[in-house]
Amino acid sequence: MPEANDMELLRNYSRHGSETAFAELVNRHINLVYSVALRHVGITAHAEEITQAVFIILARKAAGLRENTVLAGWLFETTRLTSVGFMRGERRRQLREQEAYMQSNLNESAAGDAIWNQLAPLLDEAMSRLGKEDRDAVILRFFKEQNVRDVAAALQVSEAAAQRRILRALDKLHRFFTKHGVSSATGIIAGVITDQSVQAAPIGLAKTISAVAAAKGATASVSTLTLMKGALKIMAWSKMKTGAVIGVVAILATGTTGLVIKHERQARQPRAVAGSSGASSMQSLQGHWTGSNTAHPGETCTLNISGDQFEYRGAEPNDWVRGKFVLNENTNPKQMDVTINEPASESGKSILILYQSVGNNLTLAAGPHGSGQRPVDFTPSPQVDVLEFQHE
Repeated sequence: MPEANDMELLRNYSRHGSETAFAELVNRHINLVYSVALRHVGITAHAEEITQAVFIILARKAAGLRENTVLAGWLFETTRLTSVGFMRGERRRQLREQEAYMQSNLNESAAGDAIWNQLAPLLDEAMSRLGKEDRDAVILRFFKEQNVRDVAAALQVSEAAAQRRILRALDKLHRFFTKHGVSSATGIIAGVITDQSVQAAPIGLAKTISAVAAAKGATASVSTLTLMKGALKIMAWSKMKTGAVIGVVAILATGTTGLVIKHERQARQPRAVAGSSGASSMQSLQGHWTGSNTAHPGETCTLNISGDQFEYRGAEPNDWVRGKFVLNENTNPKQMDVTINEPASESGKSILILYQSVGNNLTLAAGPHGSGQRPVDFTPSPQVDVLEFQHE
């Protein structure tokens, strides 16, 4: 009799309350979840707590997951978002500690280990820049070590299409790592991820998590429940339409990622009126804006717009971009065509941004560079940072 797949086990649990089915899911995927969490926090106790929170979330959301969900991909993204919530307020410090942890525990004499030592602090950030389909393909092929045939079956595509998707995703990862100073061939990167990205979770953790998560967290600690609630909020926000939110969100793409800006003008600033001329719309954008990234509380960032030129600067020294834009008000939504001028590595790249004026607010939307996707609305996603700016 063929082994039940992930979604069959999940339906068995959600419909019949089978703790045996849920325990099997935990055993299948605990190493993946634990490893993603450990890369973010660098401390085993924290990684164990995040792992437990993720499986409680799975238990609570089991009935709502679609039949075509790739559970490994869903767990990866849920773990990443849960870890981001855990690291809120101290993300940069924890990343430095994580890198030191990896360096102290890897065998630096081996070439593969040395490359992994460079990749580990960047891997989950690089994965977050991939589209969902590409990310699922990489997770199944290299994290879960499935062959191309199994990947194709899980993604419901042909083997040739699955192979193309895997190669495309690897190329994007390679470009990301190269940009961040990791120079290695694509094949070596794939091999290192396969060998090093998933580590064994502590003995006994699966049994503990199965009991707590199957009961949907009824016996979980206060800290675990708090962590889980924070993760659920992040997950809900990532799916939320900005039209349901008070305030307006704007997205400004920089390099390989999108950038969302909540742009609130003071009452004394002139309003952009629907149907106004391009000159009036341009005028409403002018000035210096200061704000913060909701993903990194306390980190200040700025946006300067002068004429058709803009400059964005984040908290990190290398997080900045300058460019030139042209408005097109004859489309719905209206469009802003942006050409990046600096830094030199991004020079000449073009980005399509949607924009919309609502009273004293401005909304922009852009897909991540290199994704091949054009924005269709103003919905944020896990690949997009949210910033709140005020005009000075």
